[in-house]
Amino acid sequence: MAAQSSPCGHVQAFGTISSSVALFNRTPLRRMNKNIARSPICAAADDRTVTLLDYGAGNVRSVRNAIKKLGFNIKDVESPMDIANAQRLIFPGVGAFGQAREILEKRGYTQALKDYILADRPFMGICLGLQLLFDGSEENGGCEGLGIIPGTVAHFDTKLGLPVPHIGWNDLKQKRSSSLLSTVGDRRVYFVHSYRAEPSDANKDWVLSTTDYGTEFISSVNNGNVCASQFHPEKSGEAGLDILRCYLDPSSAPTTPVPCTSTRPHGLAKRVIACLDVRANDNGDLVVTKGDQYDVREAGDGSGSAGEVRNLGKPVELAGRYFLEGADEVTFLNITGFRDFPMADLPMLEVLRQASKGVFVPLTVGGGIRGFTDGTGRHYSALEVAAEYFRSGADKISIGSDAVFAAEAYLAAGGQKDGSTAIEQISRVEETHHVTVETSKLGPNGEKFCYWECTVKGGREGRDVDAVQLAIIVEDLGAGEILLNCIDNDGVGQGFDLELVGAVADAVRIPVIASSGAGKPEHFTEVFDHTHAAAALAAGIFHRREVPISAVKDHMENSGIPTRTS
Repeated sequence: MAAQSSPCGHVQAFGTISSSVALFNRTPLRRMNKNIARSPICAAADDRTVTLLDYGAGNVRSVRNAIKKLGFNIKDVESPMDIANAQRLIFPGVGAFGQAREILEKRGYTQALKDYILADRPFMGICLGLQLLFDGSEENGGCEGLGIIPGTVAHFDTKLGLPVPHIGWNDLKQKRSSSLLSTVGDRRVYFVHSYRAEPSDANKDWVLSTTDYGTEFISSVNNGNVCASQFHPEKSGEAGLDILRCYLDPSSAPTTPVPCTSTRPHGLAKRVIACLDVRANDNGDLVVTKGDQYDVREAGDGSGSAGEVRNLGKPVELAGRYFLEGADEVTFLNITGFRDFPMADLPMLEVLRQASKGVFVPLTVGGGIRGFTDGTGRHYSALEVAAEYFRSGADKISIGSDAVFAAEAYLAAGGQKDGSTAIEQISRVEETHHVTVETSKLGPNGEKFCYWECTVKGGREGRDVDAVQLAIIVEDLGAGEILLNCIDNDGVGQGFDLELVGAVADAVRIPVIASSGAGKPEHFTEVFDHTHAAAALAAGIFHRREVPISAVKDHMENSGIPTRTS
């Protein structure tokens, strides 16, 4: 039998996931004086201006919003002199190592950035902004870094059996006290990366904290007034805002660091994601809705006319509510986006812009994100479309129907990639037989084996591609994560399809998000206990307040599942 699955191709395409490894030519550069490694971070107390080095890749809007929320102004770097004149500088590196180095060099920023950092001036790098401080990276075939910190950034070892990228909320093991991390305590912070630097004797004076993911990697550094984090403080909720505040205004840091007293399970937490299905109602207003097996309209009056679109609230308000209630991520799925030109989807772009002002956890958006040709004949690549959503506040892009079409093209080409698919275009810049499984749910004629048919166009059209097959293909094309929906279970409230989630999660090395079917807290614990899912998503039960997010997390934590609870 063919149990229906929605496009498990809701593929989270972001970042650059590259397995190419090569050595680079290492050029020694002057190191900072080790004697200042434990000096406090200093910033000009009389100046509320932050200089931001935004080189145009990925979502920097969230960093801007966090800085503004903390009461500071922003000056963008437009020339090397802006770096030299900065009172405090934040470098939120996003995307691929090689691309970032190329842009820095092309704009003449490289030497100015080195001079600024080596002069021990207030600097904070984020994610790639940390990695670029090292001698180099294996990413993109081998690239030279700024040479400030000894060491090479390398890919996570996939032989350890953990999903890569490392996505989600993990702990910090602080190696020494600092004002930067003085407020963290035992709160987790948010990571998303495929490459990492490891601690060594050569860089031990820099290492402020490490994090465990298979092995120990460097999660933050500090030397004098220079600091950087592998995690994203702007996406780490209140904990991250506190870290940014301590960098921007060190006088706000407590004199006695918040202690780590929790006895909870440590390590990468399983994520609880709130999903908002967004569409225009019959009056043209964007609303959050929820369907039963993808039907989002109320029952008709019996006259044959369709009922109204279910209206469960306004997208920005609900996203803000979920942030306050403790959601680990918020996902917007524009369920009519496949019909329209996504670059002209101004209401959805504005939802992202407004939501990102007050939601400091990751935001995902999906619906119609693909290459497109407008009425004038102007063609927009999938990368151009995705870039507009990233600039508007999205951290991840979800690709639905186009992932299925990409898989069909992949199979037709004998497993060859040509770089034309949306997944390939986005993942480069930002990080043939059905597979059957034995099932406990026998078919109408007693069949013991099944596959899950993928659908497109909001579940209205089935395709000759199964979910496990699609998952394997989109991983090869460069997807960073899989959001796995199931029409059979959607809105039923009887639990996730454990067979489907287990089959897909076991078939790939990227994280899998379980979706469709949650009706009570036990369903989240169940999917984490019985499958390798990295996260679980729900919509209607959260919208209607049938199940609080806190109840889900309490049940998970009481069951011994690593959970972010603060």
